[in-house]
Amino acid sequence: MKKLVTLVLAVAAATLTLPASAQFAKPEDAIKYRKAALTVMAAHFGRIGAMTSGKAPFDAKAAAENAEIVAAMSKLPWAAFGEGTDKGETKAKPEIWKEQAKFKEGHEKLVGETMKLAAVAKTGNQDNLKLAFSSTAGTCKSCHDAFRDK
Repeated sequence: MKKLVTLVLAVAAATLTLPASAQFAKPEDAIKYRKAALTVMAAHFGRIGAMTSGKAPFDAKAAAENAEIVAAMSKLPWAAFGEGTDKGETKAKPEIWKEQAKFKEGHEKLVGETMKLAAVAKTGNQDNLKLAFSSTAGTCKSCHDAFRDK
């Protein structure tokens, strides 16, 4: 698991150091990338959700590992919302490009909430994890409501 987290963090660092236009040869590559990053993040976030809702047994170590991955992944998809990526196989609403400041604010809030989630998960306190998970989920929902088609 540590190797996976290290790999994810390395990819995140590499992604954040390149301009968006240099990362993707075609808009559909960017769409594919962001969908993949968001899918991985959702899978790990869902594992934490299952633990906080009682659908899966609470495992402090697994919660912390999953939260660390969620926090790392939360930084990745944003560069893939560049010019021309509003068309094709995407649920992204046009508001992303019309309200870029609001979209960026949502992105920054998500990154902050996922960092808090990871910090709380490391403590092993299930009650605090439930609160942090709920807060992070609310951030996800508000962005989905504003910027994602169903």
